[in-house]
Amino acid sequence: MANNLTPDEKSWSRTVLRLGVVFFFVAMGLLVWLSNLYFTERFSQKTRADADAQVALYSGRLVSELQRNSVVPLLLSRDTRLIDALNSQDFVGTSQRLISYQEEIGAKSIILLDESGRTVAASDRRELGAVMRDGVYFVEALRSNETVFTNAGVTEGPIGFFYSRTLKSQKETIGVIVVEVDLDHLFDSWSGQESTIFVTDSTGIIILSTERQFRHQTIEQALSSQPALSPVERAWRATGEWTQTVVDAYIKDEPLFLQEIKVPFQGWRLSYLASFKGVRSQVNAILALELMVLATFTALGFYILSRRAIRQSFLFKAESQQLRVLNDRLSEEISERERAEKNLEVAEQSLAQSSKLAALGEMSAAVSHELNQPLAAMRTYLAGAKLLLQRHRPEEAMSSFQRIDDLIERMGAITRQLKSYARKSGDELEPVDLRSSVNASISMMSPQLSQMKVEISVTLPPDPVIVLGDKVRLEQVIVNLLRNALDAMKLQEDRQLDVLLAPGETVSLTVRDNGIGIENLKDMFEPFYTTKKAGEGVGLGLAISSGIAKDLGGRLLARNARVGGAVFEFQLPRMDNNLIKAAE
Repeated sequence: MANNLTPDEKSWSRTVLRLGVVFFFVAMGLLVWLSNLYFTERFSQKTRADADAQVALYSGRLVSELQRNSVVPLLLSRDTRLIDALNSQDFVGTSQRLISYQEEIGAKSIILLDESGRTVAASDRRELGAVMRDGVYFVEALRSNETVFTNAGVTEGPIGFFYSRTLKSQKETIGVIVVEVDLDHLFDSWSGQESTIFVTDSTGIIILSTERQFRHQTIEQALSSQPALSPVERAWRATGEWTQTVVDAYIKDEPLFLQEIKVPFQGWRLSYLASFKGVRSQVNAILALELMVLATFTALGFYILSRRAIRQSFLFKAESQQLRVLNDRLSEEISERERAEKNLEVAEQSLAQSSKLAALGEMSAAVSHELNQPLAAMRTYLAGAKLLLQRHRPEEAMSSFQRIDDLIERMGAITRQLKSYARKSGDELEPVDLRSSVNASISMMSPQLSQMKVEISVTLPPDPVIVLGDKVRLEQVIVNLLRNALDAMKLQEDRQLDVLLAPGETVSLTVRDNGIGIENLKDMFEPFYTTKKAGEGVGLGLAISSGIAKDLGGRLLARNARVGGAVFEFQLPRMDNNLIKAAE
């Protein structure tokens, strides 16, 4: 039907719609403003009525506290123990008695003065001996036969409130009892509230207040002493005070109104500065509700007037249906992925079991490889010992047996400490002189060196070369290097082996042979890589040696010499001299 309207009618309808929207918002704004005025006035009246009740309550509590303490001097003036103490001038235990009275009554302090005004007993022992002859409570008590109330420090200093009365013996004044009333604890307990409470005396001076800085001032002076506002703060406050509420004072930037009541005591007045904060919160809650209703009607109007929104809602439904289909597909894919992950987990477990079996085979091969060298040496020493015994040379044969015993001990150490190329270091290390390891390794290999007629050159420094390591594992690396060098020189007629130990910050042990050299440097230290024939080796010696070097903080390098042959370099960090001395 709207499509049959003429352009003028469409323009007129749009104008009416716009005017209607403007009128709606103006009406709602006027409603909010009038509601603010009405509810602010209503809640302000209720707040003032509540403040009147609070003022009466505070005033009654104050008078009750004063009256409760007013009868104490009368009772104490008739205490025979105090009178006897003043007559006998024996005040032993008197102060303790006053302390017990003070704790029982809840007074701030109790003082007993003799006729000269000297403090002879007090609940605060620090006051003993003080002369209070000029004290107003002492002078006023001597002038009256009744209990008198006085205060001190109204103009300056700490303010105190005292009840005092004379003590008489045979109608003669022998002393004065003074009870200080503790009114500060009342105002301290009231200070945690949002309101400010203070009491003025008959001259208009504030003598009690929840804001201690107000004391010794008039009400006008106390309120005028608040920090001055900057121009921006004054403008902001004027803008914010659209509630038309009468504000009597500002404390800590909070708007307050003043309520007063006359205290039936000494011409005092109790003033109560109550906060408008609760009024503002209640009014704001109602205004927020009205604004929420406004927003609801506005949204409803836009929903009714907007056909595009309706059409889009149908589109959103269709898209939601598509999203559900996609979510179902995604759920199926997730399920398939979870099944695949479970299958993968099973495969990984199988692979782990296979890896364990492979590691077991590798360890067996390593043990066989490491024990072959000592066994070969033992076979040689046994043959030599047998020959020496046949020739009736037992002393030399005992030397061969001793070497066999050393080799047996070494085999036991190897079975305890043998590690593969992937073994983690965890054994305890100690300072080792690398020269002794080189000599022991060459001595162990001496039968093979002699048998193959190898010309060996050993260059060792004169001073100890200390490294942090394991003697058995160090000899294991050196023996492996010597054994590989001998294997490489089998086809040579002239066999030359050079062993050089060079000290420095990094100790370097170089083993050089004149054999056939290294064909594949890249795979040299890989496990089970070997160029030997079947039965001559399994390819674990250099892999194990490289692993030992890494565990000791060093490395094992290999290269081909320019003049032929292979060069192996065993590098280790040299031990600090300070650590060596500490170890010794």
